[in-house]
Amino acid sequence: MLTNKRLCAALGGAALLIGCVSGPAVSDEAGGSAGHGHERRVLVFSKTAGFRHDSIPEGIAAVRELGAAHGFGVDATEDAAAFTARNLGRYDAVVFLSTTGDVLNAAQQGAFERYIKRGGAYVGVHAAADTEYDWAFYGGLAGAYFQSHPAIQPATVKVEDHAHPATSGLGATWNRTDEWYNYRSNPRGRAHVLASLDESSYTGGTMNGDHPIAWCQNYQGGRAFYTGGGHTKESFAEPAFRRHLLGGIRWAIGEAQADCRPENGYRPLFDGTVESLAAWRQAGPGSFELGEDGTLTSGGGMGMLWYAASGFGSYSLKLDWRMSGASGDDNSGVFVGFPPSDDPWSAVHNGYEIQIDATDVPERTTGAVYGFRSADIAQRDRALNPPGEWNTYEIRVEGERLRVWLNGLKINDFTNTDPVRSLRDGHLGIQNHGADDQVSFRDIRIKELPARAAHPAGPSPGD
Repeated sequence: MLTNKRLCAALGGAALLIGCVSGPAVSDEAGGSAGHGHERRVLVFSKTAGFRHDSIPEGIAAVRELGAAHGFGVDATEDAAAFTARNLGRYDAVVFLSTTGDVLNAAQQGAFERYIKRGGAYVGVHAAADTEYDWAFYGGLAGAYFQSHPAIQPATVKVEDHAHPATSGLGATWNRTDEWYNYRSNPRGRAHVLASLDESSYTGGTMNGDHPIAWCQNYQGGRAFYTGGGHTKESFAEPAFRRHLLGGIRWAIGEAQADCRPENGYRPLFDGTVESLAAWRQAGPGSFELGEDGTLTSGGGMGMLWYAASGFGSYSLKLDWRMSGASGDDNSGVFVGFPPSDDPWSAVHNGYEIQIDATDVPERTTGAVYGFRSADIAQRDRALNPPGEWNTYEIRVEGERLRVWLNGLKINDFTNTDPVRSLRDGHLGIQNHGADDQVSFRDIRIKELPARAAHPAGPSPGD
């Protein structure tokens, strides 16, 4: 975390501390990586049939350097003959690096579609959106097609997702210079937007104030990440842009997990500002510290920071969280469905806790409804990022049914049958467990749903 400023605010009488290009790829000798049994590999494809960006060599070099530094192999080609089922099957992701125009024939397109549908991944950089306009599958995979662009100029990027590895290292805004694309459609309804442009910060934006510039999605069995940056040579020497690109690749190849379902209709309960904490109260001992990066980090305990402004009955709650210790033994949780009280034990006895600590027995570890129902451990292990990296929970309550998604993967489905407890109306809170436990939270948001009885599992409201 960044160095924190500590302030003291009284909230409801309780203290809160605010505190070079080759032909078709040829495999290197495999060196298995821990947990995967093989070296992750990426193919960089940079064929152009239209405008050719002079930054392509810098882009290839940057991906090679990132791979060497972070443990994945990189091959590069401009030969579309590399798009066969046999060859594509050797790669965890294919990076379309400022490709333009019609670059694949029908057979090659078919091979790539099958690759994605079998779980392959796509990373699109800049002019990848100026590619294959007559191939509907590709348009959906990329998320949006290029329409126009103004001159290269500085602009302010608004970061919308602080948990995805492509944007987790960025602040609320990101000021940089590039060629800023306008798109023929807005991908927000189909993809998960990671960052967008502040059209008031530059000249030439045409998307009516809602201008996504980086996004991700799960697409027909595979993964897709796109960033509109990368026009200039300088982009690929810029540390923040390299981290952004690396995070997108890491997510695409499965080295990091994130929730890439579309997210619309949520409102913030805590947005990283002091002002957004006015509706929260600290119950019991300990506190939370507000960092300069907009995170709340637990200290001391056992207590709980709870949202006192209102209760909720039918909703989708999303929040990002991170364990600090290397062991994963940082205890904390998210409480739902409890009556208003400044006694944290009231939440324990009357509500339900979704656990964060990754080291306890199944019914008391990450994703569990603490003491009542274990998460699906195999699914949980697939979805969980390690300590030090961000994770995203969706906790959805409808009637007496409570479901949990971790980084977009459903890991728990629980129905309350205890007559003393009810999920139909209650408050929510985050736990500060003790002096030895440090867990950080950020971007707590909620989407209220129509009240209805529990029903068979369907798509998340974010889907």
